[in-house]
Amino acid sequence: MKSSRRIFLHLTAGAVVLPAVLRIARAETYPTRPVHLIVAFAAGGTNDIVARLLGQALSERLGQRLVIENRTGAGSNIGTEVVVRAPPDGYTLLMAGTPNAINATLYDKLPFNFSRDIAPVAAILSMPDVMEINLSLPIKTVPEFIAYARANPGKVAMASGGTGGATHLAGELFKAMTGINMVHVPYRGEAPALADLMGGQVQVMFCVTPATIEYIKTGKLRALAVTTAARSEVLPDLPTVGEFVPGYEASAWLGVGAPAKTPVEIIDKLNREINAALSDPQFKARLADLGGSVLPGSPAEFGKLIANETGKWGKVVRAANIKPE
Repeated sequence: MKSSRRIFLHLTAGAVVLPAVLRIARAETYPTRPVHLIVAFAAGGTNDIVARLLGQALSERLGQRLVIENRTGAGSNIGTEVVVRAPPDGYTLLMAGTPNAINATLYDKLPFNFSRDIAPVAAILSMPDVMEINLSLPIKTVPEFIAYARANPGKVAMASGGTGGATHLAGELFKAMTGINMVHVPYRGEAPALADLMGGQVQVMFCVTPATIEYIKTGKLRALAVTTAARSEVLPDLPTVGEFVPGYEASAWLGVGAPAKTPVEIIDKLNREINAALSDPQFKARLADLGGSVLPGSPAEFGKLIANETGKWGKVVRAANIKPE
Protein backbone atom coordinates (compact mmCIF):
# COMPACT_ATOMS: atom_id res chain seq x y z
CA MET A 1 0.00 0.00 0.00
CA LYS A 2 2.79 2.40 0.96
CA SER A 3 4.70 1.46 -2.17
CA SER A 4 1.68 2.24 -4.36
CA ARG A 5 1.25 5.61 -2.67
CA ARG A 6 4.93 6.47 -3.26
CA ILE A 7 4.59 5.55 -6.92
CA PHE A 8 1.46 7.72 -7.20
CA LEU A 9 3.21 10.68 -5.59
CA HIS A 10 6.22 10.31 -7.88
CA LEU A 11 3.96 10.18 -10.93
CA THR A 12 2.00 13.22 -9.73
CA ALA A 13 5.18 15.20 -9.12
CA GLY A 14 6.46 14.25 -12.54
CA ALA A 15 3.24 15.36 -14.17
CA VAL A 16 3.59 18.76 -12.50
CA VAL A 17 7.29 19.24 -13.31
CA LEU A 18 7.25 17.93 -16.89
CA PRO A 19 5.30 20.83 -18.49
CA ALA A 20 7.64 23.36 -16.88
CA VAL A 21 10.68 21.46 -18.12
CA LEU A 22 9.23 21.33 -21.63
CA ARG A 23 8.50 25.08 -21.59
CA ILE A 24 12.07 25.86 -20.53
CA ALA A 25 13.43 23.52 -23.18
CA ARG A 26 11.30 25.20 -25.86
CA ALA A 27 12.55 28.62 -24.76
CA GLU A 28 16.16 27.48 -24.89
CA THR A 29 15.81 26.24 -28.47
CA TYR A 30 13.47 29.06 -29.60
CA PRO A 31 13.35 30.11 -32.34
CA THR A 32 13.78 27.14 -34.66
CA ARG A 33 12.24 28.89 -37.67
CA PRO A 34 11.71 32.48 -38.91
CA VAL A 35 9.74 34.83 -36.66
CA HIS A 36 7.17 37.19 -38.20
CA LEU A 37 6.91 40.77 -36.92
CA ILE A 38 3.62 42.37 -37.97
CA VAL A 39 3.75 46.10 -38.72
CA ALA A 40 0.25 47.59 -38.87
CA PHE A 41 1.32 50.51 -41.05
CA ALA A 42 2.66 50.92 -44.58
CA ALA A 43 6.25 50.32 -45.61
CA GLY A 44 8.52 53.35 -45.40
CA GLY A 45 6.92 54.93 -42.32
CA THR A 46 8.49 55.26 -38.89
CA ASN A 47 6.97 52.01 -37.57
CA ASP A 48 8.29 50.12 -40.58
CA ILE A 49 11.77 51.66 -40.39
CA VAL A 50 12.12 50.81 -36.68
CA ALA A 51 10.79 47.28 -37.28
CA ARG A 52 13.39 46.65 -39.99
CA LEU A 53 16.20 47.99 -37.81
CA LEU A 54 15.04 45.72 -34.99
CA GLY A 55 14.61 42.83 -37.40
CA GLN A 56 18.22 43.06 -38.48
CA ALA A 57 19.47 43.21 -34.89
CA LEU A 58 17.30 40.37 -33.62
CA SER A 59 18.00 38.12 -36.61
CA GLU A 60 21.66 38.26 -35.71
CA ARG A 61 21.02 37.64 -32.03
CA LEU A 62 18.39 34.89 -32.37
CA GLY A 63 19.97 33.06 -35.28
CA GLN A 64 16.71 33.10 -37.24
CA ARG A 65 15.32 35.60 -39.72
CA LEU A 66 12.82 38.17 -38.44
CA VAL A 67 10.35 38.62 -41.30
CA ILE A 68 8.63 42.02 -41.47
CA GLU A 69 5.01 41.89 -42.65
CA ASN A 70 3.04 45.09 -43.31
CA ARG A 71 -0.64 44.43 -42.57
CA THR A 72 -2.29 47.83 -42.85
CA GLY A 73 -5.78 49.20 -42.34
CA ALA A 74 -8.28 50.50 -39.77
CA GLY A 75 -5.73 52.59 -37.90
CA SER A 76 -3.56 49.55 -37.03
CA ASN A 77 -6.47 47.33 -35.97
CA ILE A 78 -6.14 44.85 -38.85
CA GLY A 79 -2.49 44.13 -38.15
CA THR A 80 -3.13 43.92 -34.43
CA GLU A 81 -5.92 41.36 -34.92
CA VAL A 82 -3.60 39.20 -37.02
CA VAL A 83 -1.34 38.85 -33.98
CA VAL A 84 -4.22 38.44 -31.53
CA ARG A 85 -5.47 35.44 -33.58
CA ALA A 86 -2.02 33.91 -34.08
CA PRO A 87 -0.83 30.88 -32.10
CA PRO A 88 0.84 31.99 -28.84
CA ASP A 89 4.17 30.39 -29.68
CA GLY A 90 6.45 33.39 -30.20
CA TYR A 91 6.54 33.13 -33.98
CA THR A 92 4.11 36.01 -34.66
CA LEU A 93 4.85 39.33 -32.95
CA LEU A 94 3.39 42.83 -33.16
CA MET A 95 5.09 46.18 -33.59
CA ALA A 96 2.83 47.91 -31.06
CA GLY A 97 2.57 51.65 -30.56
CA THR A 98 0.61 54.69 -29.50
CA PRO A 99 -2.31 53.98 -31.91
CA ASN A 100 -3.06 50.77 -30.02
CA ALA A 101 -3.47 52.74 -26.79
CA ILE A 102 -5.70 55.29 -28.54
CA ASN A 103 -7.84 52.76 -30.43
CA ALA A 104 -8.85 51.01 -27.23
CA THR A 105 -11.23 53.93 -26.59
CA LEU A 106 -11.60 55.39 -30.09
CA TYR A 107 -13.30 52.28 -31.49
CA ASP A 108 -16.46 51.12 -29.72
CA LYS A 109 -16.55 47.53 -30.98
CA LEU A 110 -13.11 46.09 -31.60
CA PRO A 111 -12.96 42.30 -32.04
CA PHE A 112 -10.21 42.19 -29.42
CA ASN A 113 -9.10 43.86 -26.21
CA PHE A 114 -5.54 45.08 -26.72
CA SER A 115 -4.55 45.08 -23.05
CA ARG A 116 -5.98 41.60 -22.52
CA ASP A 117 -5.11 39.91 -25.83
CA ILE A 118 -1.57 41.20 -26.44
CA ALA A 119 1.20 40.35 -23.99
CA PRO A 120 3.85 43.10 -23.60
CA VAL A 121 7.33 41.89 -24.54
CA ALA A 122 9.57 44.98 -24.61
CA ALA A 123 9.40 48.70 -25.27
CA ILE A 124 11.78 49.97 -27.94
CA LEU A 125 11.71 53.75 -28.11
CA SER A 126 9.80 56.94 -27.53
CA MET A 127 10.00 60.02 -29.70
CA PRO A 128 8.55 63.51 -29.57
CA ASP A 129 6.09 65.17 -31.85
CA VAL A 130 7.08 68.66 -32.90
CA MET A 131 4.67 71.57 -32.57
CA GLU A 132 5.32 73.49 -35.78
CA ILE A 133 3.71 76.32 -37.70
CA ASN A 134 3.59 77.94 -41.11
CA LEU A 135 6.29 80.57 -41.60
CA SER A 136 3.74 83.32 -42.30
CA LEU A 137 2.48 83.39 -38.71
CA PRO A 138 4.04 86.21 -36.66
CA ILE A 139 4.91 83.77 -33.88
CA LYS A 140 8.18 82.49 -32.41
CA THR A 141 7.17 80.83 -29.12
CA VAL A 142 4.45 78.66 -27.60
CA PRO A 143 3.11 81.50 -25.39
CA GLU A 144 2.86 83.72 -28.48
CA PHE A 145 0.95 80.98 -30.29
CA ILE A 146 -1.49 80.57 -27.39
CA ALA A 147 -2.08 84.35 -27.31
CA TYR A 148 -2.60 84.42 -31.09
CA ALA A 149 -5.10 81.55 -30.98
CA ARG A 150 -7.02 83.19 -28.15
CA ALA A 151 -7.19 86.43 -30.14
CA ASN A 152 -8.40 84.52 -33.21
CA PRO A 153 -10.79 81.85 -31.88
CA GLY A 154 -11.79 79.28 -34.50
CA LYS A 155 -9.51 80.83 -37.13
CA VAL A 156 -6.42 78.68 -36.55
CA ALA A 157 -6.49 75.44 -38.57
CA MET A 158 -4.68 72.46 -37.02
CA ALA A 159 -3.61 69.71 -39.42
CA SER A 160 -3.21 66.06 -38.52
CA GLY A 161 -2.43 62.82 -40.28
CA GLY A 162 -5.98 61.59 -39.65
CA THR A 163 -8.84 61.73 -37.17
CA GLY A 164 -8.04 59.84 -34.00
CA GLY A 165 -4.36 59.47 -34.83
CA ALA A 166 -1.52 60.34 -32.49
CA THR A 167 -0.85 63.70 -34.18
CA HIS A 168 -4.52 64.62 -33.82
CA LEU A 169 -4.69 63.71 -30.14
CA ALA A 170 -1.48 65.59 -29.33
CA GLY A 171 -3.22 68.70 -30.66
CA GLU A 172 -6.46 67.95 -28.83
CA LEU A 173 -4.56 67.58 -25.57
CA PHE A 174 -2.92 70.95 -26.21
CA LYS A 175 -6.32 72.54 -26.91
CA ALA A 176 -7.78 71.08 -23.71
CA MET A 177 -4.89 72.18 -21.50
CA THR A 178 -4.69 75.73 -22.90
CA GLY A 179 -8.39 76.38 -23.48
CA ILE A 180 -7.86 77.57 -27.05
CA ASN A 181 -10.13 76.87 -30.00
CA MET A 182 -8.54 75.46 -33.16
CA VAL A 183 -10.26 73.88 -36.16
CA HIS A 184 -9.07 70.32 -36.79
CA VAL A 185 -8.30 69.51 -40.44
CA PRO A 186 -7.56 65.78 -40.90
CA TYR A 187 -5.55 64.44 -43.84
CA ARG A 188 -4.87 60.95 -45.13
CA GLY A 189 -1.38 60.76 -43.73
CA GLU A 190 1.29 63.17 -42.57
CA ALA A 191 2.79 63.95 -46.02
CA PRO A 192 -0.25 65.82 -47.44
CA ALA A 193 -0.79 67.54 -44.08
CA LEU A 194 2.79 68.81 -44.10
CA ALA A 195 2.45 69.96 -47.70
CA ASP A 196 -0.57 72.10 -46.82
CA LEU A 197 1.13 73.37 -43.66
CA MET A 198 4.04 74.62 -45.75
CA GLY A 199 1.59 76.03 -48.30
CA GLY A 200 -0.35 77.99 -45.68
CA GLN A 201 -3.71 76.19 -46.03
CA VAL A 202 -3.37 75.24 -42.35
CA GLN A 203 -1.37 77.00 -39.64
CA VAL A 204 -0.16 74.43 -37.10
CA MET A 205 0.56 70.73 -36.73
CA PHE A 206 1.86 68.36 -34.09
CA CYS A 207 3.97 66.00 -36.20
CA VAL A 208 6.18 63.03 -35.37
CA THR A 209 9.86 63.98 -35.65
CA PRO A 210 11.08 61.73 -38.50
CA ALA A 211 8.41 63.02 -40.91
CA THR A 212 9.23 66.68 -40.42
CA ILE A 213 12.79 67.14 -39.19
CA GLU A 214 14.20 67.97 -42.65
CA TYR A 215 11.56 70.64 -43.20
CA ILE A 216 12.54 72.19 -39.89
CA LYS A 217 16.27 72.05 -40.54
CA THR A 218 15.87 73.56 -44.03
CA GLY A 219 13.70 76.39 -42.72
CA LYS A 220 10.49 75.39 -44.50
CA LEU A 221 8.57 75.16 -41.21
CA ARG A 222 9.01 76.90 -37.86
CA ALA A 223 9.25 74.56 -34.89
CA LEU A 224 8.05 75.97 -31.57
CA ALA A 225 8.55 73.05 -29.18
CA VAL A 226 8.74 69.29 -28.75
CA THR A 227 5.97 67.42 -26.97
CA THR A 228 8.00 65.11 -24.73
CA ALA A 229 8.73 65.80 -21.08
CA ALA A 230 12.45 66.29 -21.83
CA ARG A 231 14.11 68.15 -24.67
CA SER A 232 15.07 66.20 -27.77
CA GLU A 233 18.69 65.33 -28.54
CA VAL A 234 17.94 65.75 -32.25
CA LEU A 235 16.46 69.25 -31.77
CA PRO A 236 18.23 70.34 -28.56
CA ASP A 237 17.51 74.05 -28.97
CA LEU A 238 13.76 73.54 -28.91
CA PRO A 239 11.95 73.89 -25.58
CA THR A 240 9.28 71.44 -24.52
CA VAL A 241 5.61 72.36 -24.62
CA GLY A 242 5.54 71.48 -20.93
CA GLU A 243 7.87 74.38 -20.12
CA PHE A 244 4.95 76.69 -20.96
CA VAL A 245 1.97 74.36 -20.39
CA PRO A 246 2.76 72.53 -17.14
CA GLY A 247 1.97 68.83 -17.27
CA TYR A 248 1.71 68.60 -21.04
CA GLU A 249 3.39 65.52 -22.53
CA ALA A 250 2.73 63.51 -25.69
CA SER A 251 5.16 60.85 -26.86
CA ALA A 252 5.02 58.48 -29.77
CA TRP A 253 6.28 55.09 -28.58
CA LEU A 254 6.91 51.68 -30.11
CA GLY A 255 7.40 48.24 -28.64
CA VAL A 256 6.94 44.55 -29.30
CA GLY A 257 3.91 42.53 -28.25
CA ALA A 258 2.95 38.87 -28.56
CA PRO A 259 -0.33 36.95 -28.45
CA ALA A 260 -1.66 36.48 -24.94
CA LYS A 261 -0.66 33.15 -23.37
CA THR A 262 2.71 33.14 -25.12
CA PRO A 263 5.00 31.21 -22.71
CA VAL A 264 6.69 33.55 -20.28
CA GLU A 265 10.03 31.89 -20.98
CA ILE A 266 9.81 32.94 -24.64
CA ILE A 267 8.70 36.47 -23.72
CA ASP A 268 11.60 36.79 -21.30
CA LYS A 269 14.07 35.56 -23.93
CA LEU A 270 12.77 38.08 -26.47
CA ASN A 271 12.90 40.82 -23.86
CA ARG A 272 16.55 40.04 -23.05
CA GLU A 273 17.56 40.07 -26.71
CA ILE A 274 15.67 43.29 -27.49
CA ASN A 275 17.23 45.02 -24.48
CA ALA A 276 20.65 43.81 -25.60
CA ALA A 277 19.99 45.36 -29.03
CA LEU A 278 18.90 48.61 -27.40
CA SER A 279 22.23 48.80 -25.54
CA ASP A 280 24.22 48.54 -28.78
CA PRO A 281 25.69 51.99 -29.61
CA GLN A 282 25.15 51.59 -33.36
CA PHE A 283 21.51 50.57 -32.92
CA LYS A 284 20.91 53.46 -30.49
CA ALA A 285 22.46 55.87 -32.96
CA ARG A 286 20.13 54.68 -35.74
CA LEU A 287 17.11 55.27 -33.50
CA ALA A 288 18.50 58.66 -32.46
CA ASP A 289 18.61 59.64 -36.13
CA LEU A 290 14.82 59.19 -36.10
CA GLY A 291 14.52 61.41 -33.04
CA GLY A 292 13.95 58.44 -30.75
CA SER A 293 15.23 57.59 -27.28
CA VAL A 294 15.55 53.92 -26.32
CA LEU A 295 13.24 52.50 -23.64
CA PRO A 296 14.93 49.45 -22.10
CA GLY A 297 12.95 47.61 -19.47
CA SER A 298 11.01 44.53 -18.45
CA PRO A 299 7.75 43.21 -19.92
CA ALA A 300 5.98 44.45 -16.78
CA GLU A 301 7.35 47.96 -17.26
CA PHE A 302 6.19 47.98 -20.87
CA GLY A 303 2.78 46.76 -19.71
CA LYS A 304 2.59 49.66 -17.25
CA LEU A 305 3.42 52.11 -20.06
CA ILE A 306 0.63 50.67 -22.20
CA ALA A 307 -1.86 50.89 -19.33
CA ASN A 308 -0.92 54.50 -18.54
CA GLU A 309 -1.10 55.56 -22.19
CA THR A 310 -4.43 53.80 -22.72
CA GLY A 311 -5.93 55.65 -19.76
CA LYS A 312 -4.44 59.00 -20.74
CA TRP A 313 -5.57 58.99 -24.37
CA GLY A 314 -8.93 57.48 -23.47
CA LYS A 315 -9.69 60.61 -21.45
CA VAL A 316 -8.76 62.83 -24.41
CA VAL A 317 -10.88 60.82 -26.86
CA ARG A 318 -13.92 60.96 -24.58
CA ALA A 319 -13.52 64.64 -23.65
CA ALA A 320 -13.23 65.73 -27.30
CA ASN A 321 -15.90 63.20 -28.41
CA ILE A 322 -13.63 61.93 -31.18
CA LYS A 323 -15.04 59.29 -33.52
CA PRO A 324 -13.07 57.26 -36.11
CA GLU A 325 -13.39 58.23 -39.76
